[in-house]
Amino acid sequence: MIKKILLFLFAVMACGMPHASAQVEFKRGLEQVSFIPKGQWITGVSVSFTQSDQDNYQFLIVENLSGDAYTFKVSPMLMYAFRNDMAAGGKFAYSRTRTRLDNADIVLGGDSNFNVDNLYSISQDYSAMACFRNYFSLGRSRRFGFFNEVQLQVGGGESKICNGSGVDLTGTFERTWNVNVGLAPGMIMFLNNYSAIEVNVGVLGFNYSHTKATTDQIYIANREGKSANFKINLFSITFGVAFYL
Repeated sequence: MIKKILLFLFAVMACGMPHASAQVEFKRGLEQVSFIPKGQWITGVSVSFTQSDQDNYQFLIVENLSGDAYTFKVSPMLMYAFRNDMAAGGKFAYSRTRTRLDNADIVLGGDSNFNVDNLYSISQDYSAMACFRNYFSLGRSRRFGFFNEVQLQVGGGESKICNGSGVDLTGTFERTWNVNVGLAPGMIMFLNNYSAIEVNVGVLGFNYSHTKATTDQIYIANREGKSANFKINLFSITFGVAFYL
């Protein structure tokens, strides 16, 4: 009887003990190669210029629009790949905008009509940006790939707005500085071994700006602004050409 009891207990213990099972290694099948090797310098520059002239132009509620405007912007870039598919560096940007409005009528219907004339505005902005990029290839392709860019930007600018003429002339001078932290993923396509086309779009970011305005050299005003962006911003799409040396 004792032997039968012992055999029964051993059987129960054997059934309760966990059995070792063979582990199967799981692979997602994603292949990646070294896209940007360590030691490469990445440089590039983007330049844009736009100009427009209007003479008695009409658009929606705006009539008899006469004036001209231009915008010039240049932005060089320099980065270094300190590890495979990882690079750090900086960018600098400068832009200048001038707008001159000789005359414009805003027609809302009935007696709600307004006239704007002798309006002149000129502004210039500059910024410095620290960047970190992480590249990854599209499969085993060495021509197409993606990158994720983290940006820290500090900048400033000044602008002048004048309205009227003669004794009715009034003007405002503004000085602005801002800080921006952002995340901008993008895509890259190599044209050859040394040059590539890049496109990126801002997805996430936080911006703080402060503006001091002086009107007619008498009145002083301050303005602060804070904004956060957690969605794709189609107005921040940037195209550029970069050289990998």
